[in-house]
Amino acid sequence: MSRDEAYHQTLDAIAKMQWNVAMILEAKAAEAEKVRNWLCTHITNDTYEAHNDQLSTCLQWNEQNIEVIDGLTKLCNGLSRNLKVIINPDNDDSDGMSSMFGGMDSGDSDK
Repeated sequence: MSRDEAYHQTLDAIAKMQWNVAMILEAKAAEAEKVRNWLCTHITNDTYEAHNDQLSTCLQWNEQNIEVIDGLTKLCNGLSRNLKVIINPDNDDSDGMSSMFGGMDSGDSDK
């Protein structure tokens, strides 16, 4: 496989992963809206005796969303690093294509 073909396949895979991330975020936004509506309707001052209990219930929902967003952010940062390597493979800050293709020497990628 030539280097150009490898770049093309990598970019295609990254584009598909970005599409899936967008679909996940869209689904999480719809879910968050439903949760918000439910919380605003059902979590009232009369539901809990103490304000701390009411607050902790809301925080549990928010922590779950933050974990998902944090995971997706880490995924996107990894994809970004891969794109930087593809766009500028001669950059001294990165370890080149070898990190993307499992330690393969970048000189051997044309074979």
